Amino acid sequence: MMKTIVQISLDFTSIPKALETARLAVRAGVDWLEAGTPLIVSEGMNSIRVLRAEFPGVPIVADLKAMDGGGLEAQMAASAGATHVVVMERAHPETIKAMVQAAKDLGVKVMGDNMAAEDRIAAAKRLEDLGCDFVIHHIGYDERRGLAAMGKPYPSPLDQLREVVAAVKVPVQAVGGLSTEQAIRTPEYGARLVVLGAPLIGGDPSNLEDQLRLICDRVHAYQH
Repeated sequence: MMKTIVQISLDFTSIPKALETARLAVRAGVDWLEAGTPLIVSEGMNSIRVLRAEFPGVPIVADLKAMDGGGLEAQMAASAGATHVVVMERAHPETIKAMVQAAKDLGVKVMGDNMAAEDRIAAAKRLEDLGCDFVIHHIGYDERRGLAAMGKPYPSPLDQLREVVAAVKVPVQAVGGLSTEQAIRTPEYGARLVVLGAPLIGGDPSNLEDQLRLICDRVHAYQH
C-alpha cells in the first residue's frame, strides 16, 4: 500500500503563476506537482521543462488527457521532465496501450482517467487491465457545470470511490468538484493520492502556504 501523497494541480495559464504556486506548495510539503491541462495547452511542454528545472527531485504529472497519439505524447512529456502522464479511458484501447508501452520504455508512469465513462467502475478496471499504473476517478468540470445550470444534481467522485478502489489493485485518486476538506478525506475511502485544486488555489493567496502546510500535515499523518 502506497503512503499518502499530496498533489497540487497547477491549473493556470501562465508559467510565472504556476511557478509561484509550485514554490510555496513544495515549501509547504506538497509531494507531487501537476502541470494542469490549461497550463500545458497555454504554455506547451515548456511548462514541464521549467517545473523540472526548478524542482529536479519532485514528481511531475503531465495532465495531457491524451485521446490519440498516446505514444508520442508520452515521449514528449517524458522528454520535458514529466514522471507521470495522463490518458483518457474514453480513448481507443490502442492509444492507452501505446502510451503504456512508451511510458514503460521511458521509465514514467501512466495515470488513466475515467472521466465521462458511462460505468466508471468498469472503466477503472479496463484502465488497470490495459496497464495503467494509477486510476483517476474523475467527474468533469463541464459535466458538473452543465447539470447545475439545469438545476439538476451532479455526481461527486465520492459517490463511487469505495467501489472504484475495491475494483482495482493500482492506486486511485479522486478529482472533480471536491471541497478541500473532502479531498483531504479521500484516504478514508482508500484513495491515498490526495489532489488539491481549484477550491484551494483559487482562494486567498496570502495564507496559501500556511493552509497547504496544515493540509500536508493532516494527509501525511493518515495511517489507516
